[in-house]
This record gives sequence, C-alpha cells and structure tokens, in this order.
Amino acid sequence: MSTEASSPKSSDHESIGDDSVLATPPPRPSLWKDMSTSEDWWAIWCAGLLLLVAFAAVWFSQGEHVSESIAAGESVSITSPLKPYLSKPGKWTDNPIDAIASSWQGILGAFVIIGALFAVANQMRGKSASAFLAAFPFVFLLATLAYWMSGQSVVKAYNLEYALWALLVGLIISNTVGTPKFLRPAISTEFFIKTGLVLLGAEVLMSRLLALGLPGVFVAWLVTPVVLISTYVFGQKILKIQSKSLNMVISADMSVCGVSAAIATAAACKAKKEELSLSIGLSLGFTVIMMAVMPAVITATGMDPILGGAWLGGTIDATGAVAAAGAVLGDEALEVAATVKMIQNILIGVTAFCVAIYWVTFVERDPTGPKIGLSEIWYRFPKFVLGFVSMSILFSVLYSSLINGPELINAMIGGSTKTLRGWLFCLAFVSIGLETNFRQLFPQLKGGKPLVLYVCGQSLNLILTLLMAWLMFKVIFADAVTP
Repeated sequence: MSTEASSPKSSDHESIGDDSVLATPPPRPSLWKDMSTSEDWWAIWCAGLLLLVAFAAVWFSQGEHVSESIAAGESVSITSPLKPYLSKPGKWTDNPIDAIASSWQGILGAFVIIGALFAVANQMRGKSASAFLAAFPFVFLLATLAYWMSGQSVVKAYNLEYALWALLVGLIISNTVGTPKFLRPAISTEFFIKTGLVLLGAEVLMSRLLALGLPGVFVAWLVTPVVLISTYVFGQKILKIQSKSLNMVISADMSVCGVSAAIATAAACKAKKEELSLSIGLSLGFTVIMMAVMPAVITATGMDPILGGAWLGGTIDATGAVAAAGAVLGDEALEVAATVKMIQNILIGVTAFCVAIYWVTFVERDPTGPKIGLSEIWYRFPKFVLGFVSMSILFSVLYSSLINGPELINAMIGGSTKTLRGWLFCLAFVSIGLETNFRQLFPQLKGGKPLVLYVCGQSLNLILTLLMAWLMFKVIFADAVTP
C-alpha cells in the first residue's frame, strides 16, 4: 500500500544509448538494514513484542491453584492481568458517558502502549518520535470517537461497526477543512495495519482447521481463488478497469475476507490509499446488506442451518458480521459459519504472497528489459505476511502442546492482543480517511465500474459457495458434519 503508484518506467531504468532504456532494479539495502528500518519488519517486531509481553503476563500470572486444578484434571479459568488496562469504549444507549465511565482506564492504557511503542519504532526507523507524539493524541482521539459512535445501542443493532465510523470521521475532516499538516507524522496507515495483521496471526490458529475438517477447507480454499481470479479477469477483459491495483484489491476484498484481505493485497500490489478506501467502502456497505438479507433468505427457503452457516461463512466479508448473521440462525449455524470464515482467513497471507509474485513478474515487468529475478520478488514481498504466518504457527503449537494451552492463548487474546489489534485497525481506518480526498477518488468511479465489478464478483461468489457448501456439507461429508 504505497502512497505512490507503482511504475517500473520511472526510477528503475538505466539509459542505453539515445533511444532505449533498460529496466534495472534500484540498489537494494542489505538484509540487516532492511530488517532494522523497513516498515514491514518493524510491524513484525512491534507485534512480536506485544505478543511476547501479553503471553508472559498470562503465563506468570498463573497461581498455584491453577497448577493444582490441572493436576487434578479439573477445568481452569485464566484471565490476563493486562485486561483491566486495555479496553475500548463500551456500549451506551441514552447517556454517552456510559461508554467511557467504565473503560477510561483501559482506553488510556491502549493510548500509552501504542503511542510509546510506535514512537520508539519511528525513532529507530529514522523518523521523528517527537513529531509522532505531538500528533498521535489527536488521531487516537478520532479513533476513540469512532469506537464511541459504533457503541450506541441502535447503531450497534444495525452492525454499523467502528471501521465505517473511523473512515467517516477521517473523510469528513480531509474533504472539508483538510487534514492539518501537523497530524501527518501520526497518520501511519500501513504501519498500523501491518502490525495489527501480525497480531491477527496469533488468533488464526491452525487447529481451527480441524473443527469441521475437509468440508470447510473445500468451501473456503477452492471457491475463493476461483472467484478472485475470475473477478480480476472480468474487470480487466470485460469492464476494462484502468487501474489493475484497484481491480485486484476489490477482487480480493470481496472473495477472501473483506477488509483484512484488501489491506494485505493492497500492500502486495502497491495500491493507492484511495483505491483501498473505495474497496473497503464497498465491502462495508455490502456486508451490512448481506448480513441482514442472507439469514432471512436462508430461513424463508427452509435451508438447513449447517448449509446456511457454511454459505454465510464463505461469502460475508467481515468475521464479526459472519458471527452475527450465523447467530440469527442458531448455534449450529454459528459454529459452522465461524469455522469456515476462520479457515478462509488463513488465505490472507497466501493471497498476498501470490499477488506480490504476480505483480512483480507480470504487471510491472518491462517486456523489453530483463526478467525480474527472485531477489526482486523477495524485496517486494510484504514481509509482514511472514509475521502473520509465523505467529499463527507459533501460537498454534503453544495452543496444542502446553497442558493448559487453550486457556493461556485465549486469555492472552481476549485480555490484551485482540483489543490492541482493534485499536490498530481503527487508527488505520482513521488514517485512511484523513489521507483520502474524493477529488482523487471520483475518476476511479467513472462509469460505476468498481460497483459493477463488486456486484458481479459477489454474485459469482454467492452461487459457487452455495454449490460447494451443498456438495461438501450435505452430500460428500454429510454424515461427518451432522452433530
């Protein structure tokens, strides 16, 4: 997600004679320098440190009664000691103060931890920590406002989540009075997002794949790439969308898992922030519609809750919306929907990897120049994806190998890292809004092609996912998935 459009014909060329140019990669930093200054690597270091501290806090907080309960074969309950110091604004109905009254300490804790960590990271990367600290309180205040608005009971009933409000508050400022220059050091869209995605890796445990076995894998991993590739080709060959990066981000957003996939793919294909903002806006809008309409359609047609849950999990973009829609149909549908969605979420890293390779070897390759080597693919590969996969593997091993692994990992995630990830994403969405100007966005909407692309792609997704879910859950593995 670079702020500049990719162009292999700009700075990556060496003149040959008077009339020709040879595409050559610019000098690349050493691995050590890259690991000590690159935003991607620092996203891994920051998220890794947060996960280490969060896990250590839970591990060392275990009392003797926990060990005794484990030895006696009794169930244990573990709570992170960090939980009281990390939270977001709560729910409220009539009195807005209710949202802050019981959570101000946790909000302040999140502000201090994220602010201090990213200030140090910016200083280590050669940026100004003081400039970041001067601007960060205002950006964090906007993120708090977004959380506060999403917590209102009526708003929450319609599932208008914080991401939408965070985008809106940023967009209103940037498209009216304009984004103040002093805020820009704290507008770190990619850094916030990448760090949040590495934290997400610890939540996407490989063991979840075993919950419903092969049926969920077939639904999530066969349909998704077919829809993504088909939608991208449709956008290029039929709709002739000018921006390939916009085409790719919308395709990934709609086919994989919404915002997170759009973010990872945008980083891989160096999409503009305006393109990411447009994709997220389409995703959020259709997520709200599908979350309300699909359970009604499933109920009206008398569809089996297992089949309905698999259909929801493979098509609705946001994990939270999948859970909400599945809950409408009952616990059985919720279990299937959530499992299929989490299996699909694993494709975030795979999608980013494949898109990065495709972009470097085909989209940005100069046909008249030499082929791009493997080193260039490595350089362009979004390194934070390695962090995502590594954390998923590491915490899957801890989850399954430690005696009380599930309790420890769940306490760590529920008591600290999930809250921090939410704040990082919220800060990123505010940053996207602050950096998005509709005057630059409107040309992309010319002719309504992005909307047509999303509708057609999602229609294909709905049809193929339903067919695959029926085949897997009601025919081939019907006996295995029946409770």
